[in-house]
Amino acid sequence: MAETSIEWTDSTWNPVAGCSVVSAGCTNCYAMRMAARLEAMGLQKYEGLTRKTGGRAKWTGNIVLDEKSLSIPLGWRKPRKIFVNSMSDLFHNDVPVEFIHRVWLVMKEANHHNYQILTKRPDRMAAVLRSQGFDILPNVWLGTSVENDGVIERLDFLREVPAAVRFVSYEPLIGSVANGNLNNIHWAIVGGESGPNARPINQQWIDEIFDQCAVSGAAFFFKQWGGINKKAAGRTYRQRTWDEMPALSM
Repeated sequence: MAETSIEWTDSTWNPVAGCSVVSAGCTNCYAMRMAARLEAMGLQKYEGLTRKTGGRAKWTGNIVLDEKSLSIPLGWRKPRKIFVNSMSDLFHNDVPVEFIHRVWLVMKEANHHNYQILTKRPDRMAAVLRSQGFDILPNVWLGTSVENDGVIERLDFLREVPAAVRFVSYEPLIGSVANGNLNNIHWAIVGGESGPNARPINQQWIDEIFDQCAVSGAAFFFKQWGGINKKAAGRTYRQRTWDEMPALSM
């Protein structure tokens, strides 16, 4: 699983697979559905990572550390933006610090790429990186996912993360984040939920983030309106597409 249709990245790299549900943004997680599908196709890496409940795939909480996948970016010669662990969370509590270190070493060696790491556990991200002697790598972007005001404190934890680029993914955006701010955060991705059980997005919520980006100087990326048919809904906002990226000199 290297090439991807995710608009804000070029490739995915999954040295870890499996996760746990932690908040409302996880309810319709595409990675849960994908993991169940990959297990059904016979991929051993995804065996036992989900179970069926209420007719849907749900994480079991099992985590797989994929040693063989660690070296993959070293073989990609052309520079790419790489989304790290689209099928997991590198800062899940069950991912050992030693393994995170090994991922860091690969990103440091294959430094012709830019790596994008998203977590719903920015408190652990900040604690691990600040206490364990991790280098701040200019090619590693560190971010958190925020779906509504109920988890807005993740932005405060993100500000504590030592990073060259900090970013937030407001996807799926299922509620207002008017009480947040983007000070010392360089990039905001906004997207509505997609798929058969997609929850609706409200333009006012997007407007709130757009205005926060203008105040803080954060780059604004509008990924999609989402819905059952995300292609039909498109990704035009205020009569244009928004594909801003963070300034790498930050």
